[in-house]
Amino acid sequence: MAASPTDPGLQDARIQILSGTQAGTAIPVMFNPTEYSIEKGVSYAQQSPPGRGAPLTQFVSGESETLSMELFFDTHDDEATDVRYYTELIDSLLTIDTELHAPPVCKFVWGSLVDFESVLESASKQFTMFDRNGLPVRARVTVTFRKYDPPVRERSENPLASADRTKLWEVKSGDTLWSIAGTEYADPTEWRPIADANGIENPRVLRPGTKLVVPPLEGE
Repeated sequence: MAASPTDPGLQDARIQILSGTQAGTAIPVMFNPTEYSIEKGVSYAQQSPPGRGAPLTQFVSGESETLSMELFFDTHDDEATDVRYYTELIDSLLTIDTELHAPPVCKFVWGSLVDFESVLESASKQFTMFDRNGLPVRARVTVTFRKYDPPVRERSENPLASADRTKLWEVKSGDTLWSIAGTEYADPTEWRPIADANGIENPRVLRPGTKLVVPPLEGE
């Protein structure tokens, strides 16, 4: 791995996977980025009461920070390696993990970015060089990470976000255990207590009209 051209002593960058079946593994970044951008914003809504010449602007909520950069991969000197080996590792961060039922949480570790816990929001790949057989050996990948605040942290800051007593939920068409957990606990990954409380063996099959017990989470 190459050091940053702007700071030869800077550590090599990597993407650390924090959750799911690949938790604890790291995706190598062949070359440190030459630049990155961080964006943060807030959302406003406009209302137009009768009789006013201009709409009222009302604050809605803050938005999560995003981290964007371009990553560069080059396997031209390694005849046995297709550069898509690396780009598919990036794609895995956009793939639903079988344990989480969502893409994994990760962290881009480089310099001062060690605390940017996030999820990968998008990855745009451009292949720019090919070998004699047409296999890509050079690629640029533009990635955007969105800062991730764990639902358990949100629950501790806002107790109203999760169930604090046993409830009944009538299943509607399209409901899943993780969508119910997302509504009741503000955390789709907390679907197991609902499955256990109702003796559900296959969490993918829910019959509309069924009444489910939604227990309080331990520690609530």
